[in-house]
Amino acid sequence: MASIAQTESENGSPAPSGRGPGERNSIQSVDRALMLLEAIAEAGGETTLTELSIRTELNISTCHHLLATLLKWGYVAKVPGRRSYALGGRILHLGSACLRQVDLPRRAERFLDRINSATGETVHLAVLQGDNIVTLAKREARHAVRAEAGAVGKSDAPHATATGKAMLAWLPEEEMRRVLELKGMTPFTENTITDIPTLIEELRHVRRNGFSLDREEYQPGVVCVGAAIRDHAGAVVGALSASAPSMRAAEEHISLMRDEVVSAARALSAELGDPSSDPLARGADRPRPSPSRS
Repeated sequence: MASIAQTESENGSPAPSGRGPGERNSIQSVDRALMLLEAIAEAGGETTLTELSIRTELNISTCHHLLATLLKWGYVAKVPGRRSYALGGRILHLGSACLRQVDLPRRAERFLDRINSATGETVHLAVLQGDNIVTLAKREARHAVRAEAGAVGKSDAPHATATGKAMLAWLPEEEMRRVLELKGMTPFTENTITDIPTLIEELRHVRRNGFSLDREEYQPGVVCVGAAIRDHAGAVVGALSASAPSMRAAEEHISLMRDEVVSAARALSAELGDPSSDPLARGADRPRPSPSRS
């Protein structure tokens, strides 16, 4: 039976062969826990304690203690009715986050181009990574005068941006409050909403209407429209937005931006398997007119 090759560490204990004996930053318990996860994966996603011990060349007691911690964190699960272990649901969470970063920008490319072409404005794709809003892709406006609506990278303004509000709106209220309290509500402009109850009320409008608005709340002179992207489970995995200088942000142009962003977000969500984005299931559902602040 194949096993994970090991070399001897400085204290005489087995260590993964991928690390040289001079690498002193390696933490043995972490190495061994990761080795167990890889061994379960190599065994086809499920295996017994005895086989794990053989594959990793660790004693059964050590495997058992490490598995107890992995079970606690959800990275390993016991298989009901069998005395074996399988990869846990937390592995899927990490994998989905990784695929989101790699696959979502690729899938979103033509939708970003479509919004950019139809509106002529700056377009962003953003995701929520932990408690951070991270912009993964951007298309610059086609006009000489364009909105400087932020660069690719992390933003600390979920309360003041269209992408941030589009994603926050679908979190449970206690989670909204936790993120907002953690990040703070910096007053970027005189229009920034800086108290949690007012923002939560706006987020209810975002959830009901299917799109968010940033009316010069993050940067003076910039108006943005955002909409959430959903996956096969209906979970929000990101958001699209279009940003225009306030000089071009007449209601007719905002309506165009809204329609293009919402349409693209729904189409991308449908590609990711979101059943609510299926046009046949949705029927005549259309974005509703915006109240004064949402």
